[in-house]
Amino acid sequence: MRNLDIRCSTEDDRTAIRHIHETAFGAQGREIADLVDGLLADETARPVLSLVAETGGRPVGHVIFSRVTLQPENQEISARILAPLAVMPEFQRKGVGGLLISEGFRQLKASGVQVVFVLGDPGYYMQHGFQAAGAAGLAAPHSILPEHADAWMVVELVEGVLGTVRGTVQCANVLNQPQHWRE
Repeated sequence: MRNLDIRCSTEDDRTAIRHIHETAFGAQGREIADLVDGLLADETARPVLSLVAETGGRPVGHVIFSRVTLQPENQEISARILAPLAVMPEFQRKGVGGLLISEGFRQLKASGVQVVFVLGDPGYYMQHGFQAAGAAGLAAPHSILPEHADAWMVVELVEGVLGTVRGTVQCANVLNQPQHWRE
């Protein structure tokens, strides 16, 4: 999409970010917006990478990547989870989400992050390099129904990391609640 800028969010973006999530997620919008507010305030989520996509100075998309750890803890890995990603309806299916993901990956890799997890639509996220996390021996923080197991995914930003670690992902306190793990 032309004339799209992606930048780190600021405190001044909080109202616009809330609006993006509330609008993009419809009936679940308020719950998702509350999750984003919670992640931005949660010490256990840090470091957080929060990116805004804007066109003509208007924020139209947002993504947040928060810190996760792998249990058991004796494994050396730097990991994040992408949750959530939202794009205003009139800008969906125009590549905004993909650009937010790509820029997030670029910044995370530059900061030493090795893998990124997501719980989402496999048809969408596999286009961005994600693969089944369970098959790689990496379990979600909470049980996922078998028919949705492929929605739990991982992508390696540093080649060769997958296959060297196994365990269960532990998210920030705000995201580690069971209601966020129902597909």
